[in-house]
Amino acid sequence: MKSAPTEYPVHELIRNRWSPRAFTDQAVAPETVGQLFEAASWAASAMNEQPWRYIYAHRADTAAFQKMVDCLMPGNQPWAKNAAVLILSLTKTHYANGTPNGAALHDLGLANGNLILEATALGLHGHFMGGFDRAKAKEVFQLPDDLQPAVMIALGYLGAAEHLEEPFLSRESTARQRKPLAEIAFQNQLPE
Repeated sequence: MKSAPTEYPVHELIRNRWSPRAFTDQAVAPETVGQLFEAASWAASAMNEQPWRYIYAHRADTAAFQKMVDCLMPGNQPWAKNAAVLILSLTKTHYANGTPNGAALHDLGLANGNLILEATALGLHGHFMGGFDRAKAKEVFQLPDDLQPAVMIALGYLGAAEHLEEPFLSRESTARQRKPLAEIAFQNQLPE
């Protein structure tokens, strides 16, 4: 477990959430996955549009899971294929009335935040990946034009880092860090 070193006290779920690449071969129960999507469904959204959508596959669903793996970039495939569940998170780009939803990606981010914190509370870990072929995902999953692939999530129980090959082993053992708050939060205005 790599708990985050924080300047201010924050909830342990936030401190303990991190993105490992090492997963055990333990399956995640369907009810648990349902619980994660339930948590995601209660995120705030502009005009209560709830633009998030998810496609997922358990590793045991070999053909469906392989479709997910095949959409990943080569740099993510070696370790992500060991996750118990792969999730493709999507957002509807337009409101139900047909006008563009400028908050859709933001709202999906909130839903994904709920999902991953619920996972952390249940002893699961997830790794968000932007490294996947969005065009291939649209084709493989026959997505309509107004459904945009955003990120994929590898989800499972934390495994032993020693089972990873380089460069993933080094990344797994590197200390967690974030930019100082003075670089991201400014009272009243951005610095000149």
